[in-house]
Amino acid sequence: MSPISRRTLLVATLLASVALTPAAFAQDFDANATIRIGSLYEPQNLDNTAGAGQGINEAFNGNVYEALFQLTDKGSVEPALAADYTVSDDGLTYTFTLKDGVTFHSGDPLTAADVKYSIERVTAETSKSSRKKSLSTITAIDTPDDKTVVITLSARSISLPYNLSYVWIVNDAAADITATEDGTGPYTLEEWRRGSALALARFDGYWGTAPSNGEVIYTYFTDATALNNALLTNAVDVITSVQSPDSLAQFAGNPAYTVTEGASTTKELLAYNDRVAPFDNVKVRKALARAVDKAKLLNSIWGDYGTLIGSFVPPTDPWYVDLTGVDAYDPDSAKALLAEAGYPDGFTFTLDTPDYDPHPLVAPFLQTELAKVGVTVNINIITANEWYTKIYQEHNFEATLQEHVNHRDIVFYGNPDFYWGYNNPEVVKLIADSEAASSIDEQTEKLTEANKLIAEDAASNWLYLYPQIVVSAANVTGYPVNGLNSQFFAYGIKKAN
Repeated sequence: MSPISRRTLLVATLLASVALTPAAFAQDFDANATIRIGSLYEPQNLDNTAGAGQGINEAFNGNVYEALFQLTDKGSVEPALAADYTVSDDGLTYTFTLKDGVTFHSGDPLTAADVKYSIERVTAETSKSSRKKSLSTITAIDTPDDKTVVITLSARSISLPYNLSYVWIVNDAAADITATEDGTGPYTLEEWRRGSALALARFDGYWGTAPSNGEVIYTYFTDATALNNALLTNAVDVITSVQSPDSLAQFAGNPAYTVTEGASTTKELLAYNDRVAPFDNVKVRKALARAVDKAKLLNSIWGDYGTLIGSFVPPTDPWYVDLTGVDAYDPDSAKALLAEAGYPDGFTFTLDTPDYDPHPLVAPFLQTELAKVGVTVNINIITANEWYTKIYQEHNFEATLQEHVNHRDIVFYGNPDFYWGYNNPEVVKLIADSEAASSIDEQTEKLTEANKLIAEDAASNWLYLYPQIVVSAANVTGYPVNGLNSQFFAYGIKKAN
C-alpha cells in the first residue's frame, strides 16, 4: 500500500470514529422535536384495568404511567418508582421504599397511599386487568409512612416485582381515567382524538431523565397499507410493528429508512373454547394441530420472517423449549385422531375472526387446511370491541383467532376462568407452585414442565410467533426494537435536524 493510500485510510477511519461518537451527534438532534409514531393499535380507553386493549400499553406504559418496576426492552426487570425493597425470610412480606422527588402530572407528590390505591385498582373485582390473578396472593397492603409500602402475601410469589411492573401508579385523587390521566411518567396526555391520534407532551416536572424529544404523536390507522404509506409520505416517522412482509420491499435497502428486526413476544393462535364440544376433547385439538401446515402459513403471511414455536412460550421466556415436534403437520394422522375422537366425517365450527390484519388472512388459510381433513370452518368477522365482549368477557364462542402480546404469559393456562377455559389440574398446580418457588431455577423447572403439558394437550393451536419489525425514517433513532408486551418507550427517540 502506498503512503498516500495509507494516509487516506487513516483519515477515513478517524472520520468514521468521530461520526459514531454520541457527542458529535448531540448537536444534530432536535431536543424539542415532535416524534410521529404510526400504529394499528388505538386504545379503546385510557385505563389499563378497563379493557383498553394493547394500544394503551404501547402509548402509555413507561411514557405516561410508571410502575414500581419496569420491564425493559431487553426483558430484564429494573426498579422504576421503587428506590429499594426487602423480602422477609419466609418470602411473605415485601417492603418497598419509594423514590424521592416524584410528582404526578397534576403536581401532587407520589405517596405510599397512591401505590396502595393503584394495586387495589388492579386486584379489584371489577378490574379487567389480565394480570389480576397474578397478584391474587396479596392479602394486605400497609403504608406506615408516605415513602414505605408493605405488601403481605398468603403464599410466596417469586414473580411479585415482575408482576408489579404491570401495575401503573395512579394518583389516588384521580377519578375516572378512561379518558384522562394523572401519572408520573416523562409525558403528559396533551390530546386524544378518538379514531385518529393521541398526543403526548414532555413533562418538564419529570423526576428522571428528560425525554430526548418534546412531543410524541401516535397516529392510528385501520390497515397496514395506509400505515406504510404514511411513512413513505413522511406523515409519520416510525412504525411500531410492521404487519406485512410485502411492505418491507418499500423500505429495505432504501437509505431513507431503517428496518430493524427485534425479539417478539406476540403469538398468533387459534384459540378454542375448551369448555365446549368438540374442543373439550384432547384428540380433536391435537388433530387440528396436525392438520395445519404452520410453516406454509407463516411463509404465506410473513415470508422469511417470524418463528414457529409449538407452544405459547417464545424463546425470550426462561422456560422455553422447542416443542414444534409435538403434533407436527401430519394430515393423515389428523384424520385418524378425528375418527378416534368420534368424528370420522369431521364437524363444523364457527371461527370468530378479528377484522384487522393478519387475522382475515389467517382465517381462510385455516379454513382450507381443515377442510382437507373434513372439518368445515365458518368464518365470522368481528371488531376488536366485539371480540372483547363476546370472547373475552362472555366466553360465547367456539373458536377464535387472536394475537397475544404479553411477556411470560404461560400463567394464563393456569387460570381455568380465562377466556379459552383450559383446565388441566396438573398445569394449574405447576403454575401455582412455580410462583411459590424459592429460587428462579425451581420456578423455571416447573414452568418448563407446564409448557410441555399444554403442548401435549394442544390446549390451543399456536400458529406462529410474529416477527418484531420496526421501520423508521433514517433520521430517527433511539426507539425500542423488541416490543415486549407491545410497549413502546418513546422517551429515548431522537430526530436529527
